[in-house]
Amino acid sequence: MVGRKANAWAARDATGHLSPYSFHLRDTGIEDVVLRVMYCGIDHTDLHQIRGELTSNTKYPLVPGHEVVGEVVELGSEVKKFRVGDIVGVGGIVGSCGECSLCNSNLEQYCSHRILPYNAVYKDGTPTHGGFSSNMVVHQRFAVKIPEKLAPEQAAPLLCAGVTAYSPLKQWMGCNENVKGGIMGLGGVGHLGVKIAKAMGHHVTVISSSDKKRKEAMEDLNADAFLVSTDKDEMRTAANSLDYILDTIPVFHSLQSYLSLLKTQGKLILVGAPQQPLHIQAGDMILGKKTITGSFIGSMEEVQELLDFWAGKGMTTMIELVKMSYVNNAFERMEKNDVRYRFVLDVASSNLE
Repeated sequence: MVGRKANAWAARDATGHLSPYSFHLRDTGIEDVVLRVMYCGIDHTDLHQIRGELTSNTKYPLVPGHEVVGEVVELGSEVKKFRVGDIVGVGGIVGSCGECSLCNSNLEQYCSHRILPYNAVYKDGTPTHGGFSSNMVVHQRFAVKIPEKLAPEQAAPLLCAGVTAYSPLKQWMGCNENVKGGIMGLGGVGHLGVKIAKAMGHHVTVISSSDKKRKEAMEDLNADAFLVSTDKDEMRTAANSLDYILDTIPVFHSLQSYLSLLKTQGKLILVGAPQQPLHIQAGDMILGKKTITGSFIGSMEEVQELLDFWAGKGMTTMIELVKMSYVNNAFERMEKNDVRYRFVLDVASSNLE
């Protein structure tokens, strides 16, 4: 399997247009697994990356994709975690130093030497390429087992978007009191946040700037309440009512009005990543002992927890399955918020050449 050719779709420049591309996989190490990619989710981060919007050092050709589900087709000699034929998932990181306190505390996603699935470099110096490809090589530590009860295509969005919501929310899992949470944004992360919070037993309020998504929030996602943030009366009535707010909005927005919704010691958790600074009034934070915090994807342990949690409760993701030939259209529609709620590429059934 050394030097094996992989077919993929890649961006060649900051226009972000994807087209067929081929490359050679890195050499298979003793703790690596080789995957035949079956499915891959499409994320807003992929769009920003192919356009070079997240870093000034974007490396082209760039093969995106970090919600990867595949079948194990080969094992390194020291792999104990998986067997050939297993269905596994690969998410937001594919490597770390493995030695620091973070890596040894199941917080490897915060390791300063973490390796991203694409637009990065492996320890051996070869570039990383994501899941918009026929095959991947990944260290066994950075793959998780897809439960048998969970359809592979259903699992894909959980590997990044899902665990991005699960990781910060699990601190309230199992609380005896009735936890009241708010979810801002009903995109790929936000809709999964609603489903996860509801499955944890929380009272969930969807917060939106208009009334347009009330029906889908209440009927499709079974939220308990819907709050229009531009309605001063609704906001006043809801003041001091929430234990947390999960903010999934990836574009600039003011945080100030949302802080009033939190109870004393409430938390506003940022998982969207606007490129512009966000502004607050310090007094509101101090007088309410409120916290603004951030959270980045989740640990490998948490990814496995979420998959098992999801499968155990018989939950489903809401996806639109498309072939690779449709990927540029999918990005255009995603940018217009014209998907409910996640595109997933059927890589294995696509012509990648």
